[in-house]
Amino acid sequence: MEDTRIWVIHRRMEYGPFDYNWIPNLRGIELMFRGSKFGEILSEEEIYADLSEFRLPMRVVEVAVLVLGNALYSGLNGFSDGERRDILEDSLIAAGCDRFLPLTME
Repeated sequence: MEDTRIWVIHRRMEYGPFDYNWIPNLRGIELMFRGSKFGEILSEEEIYADLSEFRLPMRVVEVAVLVLGNALYSGLNGFSDGERRDILEDSLIAAGCDRFLPLTME
C-alpha cells in the first residue's frame, strides 16, 4: 500500500487526511492528522492518541484509530489485502461503526 492516507466522512463532512508512519524500529506506528503527530500504536495494549486539539467528532476519532490500528496489526501479521479488509470490516462492525462501510481499499 503506497498511499496510506484515509479520510472519514461523517454527517456529510470529510475529515482527514489521517495517516501513519512506521516507527523506525518497526515496533509500532505514529498516528498523523493533517501532517501532525497525534499518537502512537505500539501494541493492542499500548495505544496513545490525543486529537482533542482538533475538536473532531468522537465517531471520526474511533473510525480513524480503528483503521490505522488495523494497518499495524495487518502489517505485522503479514495478512493479504482480502484478510486485511475482512478484519477491518469486522472491527468496524463490532465497534458499531458499520455505517462507515463499504470500504474502498487499493
